[in-house]
Amino acid sequence: MKKGIYILPNTLTLCGLFCGFYSILAALKGDYVIAAWAIMVANIFDGLDGWVARLTSSTTRFGIELDSLSDLVAFGVAPAVILYTWSLASFGRAGWAAAFLFVACGALRLARYNIQMGSSESRSFTGMPIPGAATMIATLVIFYYEKWDTVPDKNYFILIFTIFLSVLMVSTLRFHGIKELDLSKRKPFWILVVIVMVLFVIVMHPQIALFLFAMIYLIGGLIENIVLYYKKRKQMNKAGITK
Repeated sequence: MKKGIYILPNTLTLCGLFCGFYSILAALKGDYVIAAWAIMVANIFDGLDGWVARLTSSTTRFGIELDSLSDLVAFGVAPAVILYTWSLASFGRAGWAAAFLFVACGALRLARYNIQMGSSESRSFTGMPIPGAATMIATLVIFYYEKWDTVPDKNYFILIFTIFLSVLMVSTLRFHGIKELDLSKRKPFWILVVIVMVLFVIVMHPQIALFLFAMIYLIGGLIENIVLYYKKRKQMNKAGITK
């Protein structure tokens, strides 16, 4: 701190924090779609600040802590406020308890990530990343208003989905992230084609496409963990037979 801080990556982090704060204000005013899009924009800044810090070799402990605080607001508190004011308030005590559970599990997820940084989480994530869980909520809201123009009244799916995402964040299941992609190395040509096709689908109908991609990420992660579980169980059974 005596030597100063790096301006660019920390400014990008603060931009993500601003998006989270703006999302909360929009949700309190009932502008749920705008609040959800603010979280999506916060995702962009969250990816940029880490990428810029690594590219410029400006990763510091200060930046890591600021990033965690920003993530808790943008991807923990903001989605919880959207969920509560949008749908969960109709459940009374159960509603605000579920919203708080999302924030609490997000905070625990960030704390665990910080102490595991550079070790077991060097490649894949342990538990669903908090930006991923927030994206699930944001795309759900955007998709909902694309199909229906009314506020959901005591929707049990949203209540259960909130609790489910909260549990996933503190679970030991494996999820992947963009940080696993090493952009400094050459990649097969078909990867670029896939990226172009994904962008084409998003541009054609972003409200539906983003929600579908988010669900593919969730379901794909669950399927992968089920396969890994049975593979591990099969290996343990073989080891037992060998002994």
